Amino acid sequence: MHLWLPKRRFRMHFIYRSNIMMKSFMENEIHVYAGSVKKEQIRLLENIAADGFRALEETDYDGWELRFTQGFTGRANSVRIKEESTIELKQKVDFCEKAYAEHDLPCSFKLTDADRDIISLLEKRGYKTAKPTDVMLLALDDTDTDDEREIPENVYFGTTPDGWFEPYFEFENMHDGIQQELTRKIHAKVSADKIYIRVMHKEQTAAVASLAIENGYSLLHNVVVSPDLRGIGLGKKLCRAAILKSKECGASYIFLQVMQNNPIALSLYRKLGFEKQYTYYYVVK
Repeated sequence: MHLWLPKRRFRMHFIYRSNIMMKSFMENEIHVYAGSVKKEQIRLLENIAADGFRALEETDYDGWELRFTQGFTGRANSVRIKEESTIELKQKVDFCEKAYAEHDLPCSFKLTDADRDIISLLEKRGYKTAKPTDVMLLALDDTDTDDEREIPENVYFGTTPDGWFEPYFEFENMHDGIQQELTRKIHAKVSADKIYIRVMHKEQTAAVASLAIENGYSLLHNVVVSPDLRGIGLGKKLCRAAILKSKECGASYIFLQVMQNNPIALSLYRKLGFEKQYTYYYVVK
């Protein structure tokens, strides 16, 4: 598995978010070599992804973040690893299990290839891995082609979700009012720069996605095409627009998360130039 980044130096900010403040560390110069996977690089992408999809309640505990959102979505109701720990793992897992029990939720962990020691401990306690999801990345300085430098027609962008949630809920078959309200609240908590994208087809919204841009990285997520209009190239059009808009907004990289059981999406992203960096899993009892 390789973290695909150009063989050059670049500067990045490591930003870790707590429930009371954001601490910005000094700018660090880092050497990244193609062919090597470093735990800190995985942590970087995971922390940026978490900033793009917030939980309604977040508790920091010795480098881990416990997330609670009334059981709605795995990302917003699981433990994630922000940085290295100092407390013994068994004690930390005990703490997490108690905290989720107090919220009347199952204890779930969102873990990556960098967390094999934790996964091994949890498996010994009866946990199982589920929903393997690949994180894929594209360097935006490699996206220029002679015929695809301009954003496609009939694509609309907004910094607020006006007119965006309604088709998103419809395409995702999300009709429950509580889930819709929680989704709106999750989006409202995101402090990264947000871009909402709509692709029109025959004067109707046919596909949507959103971007969360932070520190030169653009997270592409909430990608969904109307079930009645799949297979006619709207997904590609949507993603091309997201790539070009990310570059226009100053991002150097765009990345996304795609479940391994979604071969159509995986094929599309590969054709667009995205390359797998690592896999994350939910580890649940």
